[in-house]
Amino acid sequence: MKKLTLSKPKKPTRRQVTKFLLYVVIIVFGNALASAASSFFIIPNGLTMGGTTGLGIFVRNLIIKLHGEGTSWEEWAVSITTYTVNFALFVLGTALLGKKFAASVLAGTVLYPTFLTVFNVAEAALENSIGGPLCSDNLLLAAIFGGLLFGLGCGIVVRVGASTGGTDIPPLIFHKYFNWPVSVSLWVLDIIIVAMQIFVVPIESVLYGIIITLAASVIVDKVAPIGMRRTQVKIISEKYEEIRDMILTKVSRGVTVLYGQTGYLKQDCHVLLTVVSHRELVKLKAEVQRIDPEAFMTIGVVSEVRGRGFHSDGVDFLMPQDKANPNLPPASPSEKAEPEK
Repeated sequence: MKKLTLSKPKKPTRRQVTKFLLYVVIIVFGNALASAASSFFIIPNGLTMGGTTGLGIFVRNLIIKLHGEGTSWEEWAVSITTYTVNFALFVLGTALLGKKFAASVLAGTVLYPTFLTVFNVAEAALENSIGGPLCSDNLLLAAIFGGLLFGLGCGIVVRVGASTGGTDIPPLIFHKYFNWPVSVSLWVLDIIIVAMQIFVVPIESVLYGIIITLAASVIVDKVAPIGMRRTQVKIISEKYEEIRDMILTKVSRGVTVLYGQTGYLKQDCHVLLTVVSHRELVKLKAEVQRIDPEAFMTIGVVSEVRGRGFHSDGVDFLMPQDKANPNLPPASPSEKAEPEK
């Protein structure tokens, strides 16, 4: 019998370790920034917001309304509620969405309420020492900057593929089982949490809460794809072969040749599809204009591009010639990675 030998796990490279450490630092910083926005801008000014923090604010305001200010529960209501709801939603998400999902939101489930607790205590101590909110007692400024910083923190976390947990989980469950759009469900849930607080706080605080929710949503949508946006260019020209060669050799990008038909004369045509960076776009347009001034171009921004050629130090054209047609220039790695059309 052959002796069974277990292969030793490969030791991670320095690059992998560095990448993982950077990933951890980004998640920690994003959760800290989001919780700081809540602790220093939103909560001290009696404003409302969505998410699990909004539920915590609702519980705190409900306690104040029923028992008055100064109760022992008031100070810890937001943190305890956030911890409890985050943990409950984490368990629910793990059961319905799987262990892979749980791993992606575990850090946010623990980090955000932990930072929120620490910053709440720090802000309360500093507020007592200076006799007012630490950052600003102007409600409009607090709402705007609180929403912007909260959205920035959440966007940083989402940018690396993680999550702050909490109310991000129910929309994912609705999407999986009912195919509801995640963004719509998240919006509806946040607005419901903000609107329900009208029973415990003045209407002005609820309106400021809507401003916070809007500002945070806009920033998340802007920050999450930062560094990933690219420009997609489609070119229709009779000199498509010359333009194709130019894209491969001068712009150093892959290109796909699509086959189409003109709408009026129903003539066959070739459509060149390529994705370039914003800096390369200027050079590409100039070269296309030089080759064919009558070329038809459409330019659009795509949210994300994955594949060789955009995540390497450059495109290597030292590839073997196409054996079927030796007159063609060597293919770029990004072009070779494309599936056959």
